[in-house]
Amino acid sequence: MTENIGILGKKSPQRTGVERMVNAPLPTVYGKFQAVGYLDHDRGEEQVALVHGEPGAENVLTRLHSECLTGDAFGSQHCECGDQLASALRAVVAAGSGVVVYLRGHEGRGIGLLGKLRAMALQAEGLDTVEANLALGLPVDARDYGVAAEILRDLGVRSVRLLSNNPRKREALVRHGVQVAEEVPLLIPPCESNITYLRTKRERLDHRLPHLDALAHWS
Repeated sequence: MTENIGILGKKSPQRTGVERMVNAPLPTVYGKFQAVGYLDHDRGEEQVALVHGEPGAENVLTRLHSECLTGDAFGSQHCECGDQLASALRAVVAAGSGVVVYLRGHEGRGIGLLGKLRAMALQAEGLDTVEANLALGLPVDARDYGVAAEILRDLGVRSVRLLSNNPRKREALVRHGVQVAEEVPLLIPPCESNITYLRTKRERLDHRLPHLDALAHWS
């Protein structure tokens, strides 16, 4: 089997459910990227990886970012998603190279936009994010990172320095054949609107958020 030779070369002939469709230059306020568009044939979803510089194959600074319309586009302070996306894009530019895989279909940890909004309504009534999903009969976390692993392999990436506070992302990548050389924290200062949400992520979803310890008095 011919080895994948990376973003600027030919795609690997290995057949997967994800097909690279287009490369396009994408100048942003953070720096210059290549937007690499994919079609996930299995799920019918369009995906995109933003690639800065020449990442190579090993120890690539990488963010797997779950789609979050309310945070990424609207600046919601209910979560820290928008700030994490911006910080990740800045980080890969500062590093000189890296990849941000933007995972569509991950809205609300995989329950969709309307499901997430319903869960947010229940959270406004006092439930936490886990309780709200369960009260709606929805999974707590339905995200699948297999597509992200396929995209990284298509880009020629074999191991990553993963920008994440979520150990489940590391476990998923390793399970799908992408090695994680390091986990790089992506800690965003909390605000009054998301402190309860962040504490729930740490206490019930195992996210590594040590910076919340300094706010033990904040209720």
